[in-house]
Amino acid sequence: MNISLEGQRILITGASRGIGKAIAQQLSASGAEVLIHFNSNEDLAKKLQSELTNKSHLCPCNLENLENVKGWIPGLVGKYGKIDAIVNNAGIAISVADNADTESWTDAWLKTMNVNINAMGIICKEFLEHAVENKSGRLINISSRAAFRGDTKDYLAYGTSKAAIVSLTRSIARYYGKEGIKAFLIAPGFTRTDMAQDFMDQYGEEYALNDIALNQLTEPKDLAPMVTLLCSGLADHATGCTIDINAGSYVH
Repeated sequence: MNISLEGQRILITGASRGIGKAIAQQLSASGAEVLIHFNSNEDLAKKLQSELTNKSHLCPCNLENLENVKGWIPGLVGKYGKIDAIVNNAGIAISVADNADTESWTDAWLKTMNVNINAMGIICKEFLEHAVENKSGRLINISSRAAFRGDTKDYLAYGTSKAAIVSLTRSIARYYGKEGIKAFLIAPGFTRTDMAQDFMDQYGEEYALNDIALNQLTEPKDLAPMVTLLCSGLADHATGCTIDINAGSYVH
C-alpha cells in the first residue's frame, strides 16, 4: 500500500529530534507539508528542514509557557493556511526522587504537566475550533505505555501526564466524530531517544532490554509508519483507539 499525504499540512510538536523527527521525515516523504515545531533546538530543526523532501516550515513555541501556547494554532493557520492534522508528540520526562524536598518535587511536577498535558490541551482546544469549522481534522496524540502500567517512583509526573492524554483523546474522539474530527492514541514503550538516554544512564540499557519481548529496543522510525497511516484517513474508523508500540512489554 502506497500512502500519499499530498495536499495535507501537518503540525508535529517536538519535531527537532527523536520520535518527532522520525515522524516528520516519514510524513514529508509521503507528500505532506510539515510544520516543524521546536523550542530550544533551532539548529536541529533547521537541519531537519534541510533534509526534508517536501515543503516545510519552522514553528517555534515554548510549551512550558502556556501564555505562548495560547493563540499559537490560530497564528499558524493565519500564516500557513488550513492545518489538516496535528501530531502531539512533544514531551519531557524529569526524574525526581520521591524523597526530594517538596518544593523541588512540585517544580518538576508542574513543569511536566505544563509541557505534556496542559499545552497539549490548549493545542487541541484551538485546533478543534479550526477543525470543526472545516468539518475535518485528525489528532494523533503520543501517550506512553506508562499511562497504562504506571512508571517508576521517580517518574510519577511523567506517567500521570501521559495518562491524562488518554482521557483527553478518547473524549475528543467520542464527542467530535460527527464534526468530522478523528483522534488517536499512540502508546510507545521504551524508545531509543535522547530523552530515554537519561533513563538508561540511571537504570542501564539491560534494564530496558529485559523488559521487552524483542531483541532490540524500539527506534523512533518504528512509530512513524503508523502515524502516517492514521494521518492518511485510511484508518478513520479506529478513532478513539490506542495503538501500543512497546515491543511486547505491556499487553492489555
